[in-house]
Amino acid sequence: MPYVDRQNRTCGFLDIEDGENGRFLRRYFILDTKANYLLWYMDNPQNLPSGTGAVGSLKLTYISKSEKSKVGSATVKQKPKVPFCFVINALSQRHFLQASDQKDLQEWVDALNSASKITVPRPGSGPATETGSTTVEDKKSQTAYKTEIIAGVVVQTPIITQNGGEPQDTSHCETHTHAALRRTQSQIPLPVNKSLPTRSILKSGFCVKQGNMRKNWKRRYFILDAVSISYCKCEKDQVPLRIIYLREILKTHECLVKSGDLLMRDNLFEIITGPRTFYIQADSPQEMHSWIKAINAAIQTLRMRYRVCMISV
Repeated sequence: MPYVDRQNRTCGFLDIEDGENGRFLRRYFILDTKANYLLWYMDNPQNLPSGTGAVGSLKLTYISKSEKSKVGSATVKQKPKVPFCFVINALSQRHFLQASDQKDLQEWVDALNSASKITVPRPGSGPATETGSTTVEDKKSQTAYKTEIIAGVVVQTPIITQNGGEPQDTSHCETHTHAALRRTQSQIPLPVNKSLPTRSILKSGFCVKQGNMRKNWKRRYFILDAVSISYCKCEKDQVPLRIIYLREILKTHECLVKSGDLLMRDNLFEIITGPRTFYIQADSPQEMHSWIKAINAAIQTLRMRYRVCMISV
């Protein structure tokens, strides 16, 4: 699914038809309305070597110059065997692209058509919008936070003000959450249960992770099952590069406290264990939240199995 990054650009993966052999190739697209370009790269530029340029580009004004130029779904006659395909008509060229599903297709078509339109702002609309955005930013800046370091994890607790009075510390509301961070779940043994599936895949897909020593970012194929989350170089690999057991995970959530190289990373979440924190970047906000939800659900299921086994014993 396309998402809007920190620079207000629409980004995401699509398949584009190669003009030479007609095959569809996976590329990372960036719709930059400020630069007036649609760019596509081999991968997310954050994961490519510094200075790597785009493999293709299209000026947005070319889409809107001709009356017949538009972005829309490809007809069955044009691409009969390619589902979720749409076409960009720009002057004398046609670019065929393939989305992952119907919703993904519609969001890209709407974003491209909206970006290629020439709009004239109404008189007085500019200052009103600017004033409104300033008010929202002022409200956000007035929110105070209490920062604590618990078990090596930075935790920010909002301090709520009531009726314009003094800020009230709400850290007592987070007692149970903070206590959960202090507990080391790695001490929980795996339940001895033959019915527990050894490789029942709950979720799988590609993400980008940060290395432990060199701090470089590499694309890996992640697999979540009933007892662990592992990753390897590609989905065909049988032996994973690393296995993270769910019993060792203290917390999995979106990475909100960032510094250094993490500042420019969108869709970033972290898996916190005792010895290490794993920083993982998904391709979209939806994928990020899907991974967080799936991992936390698997951990809860594992703990419930352990409790049932202990009660039965």
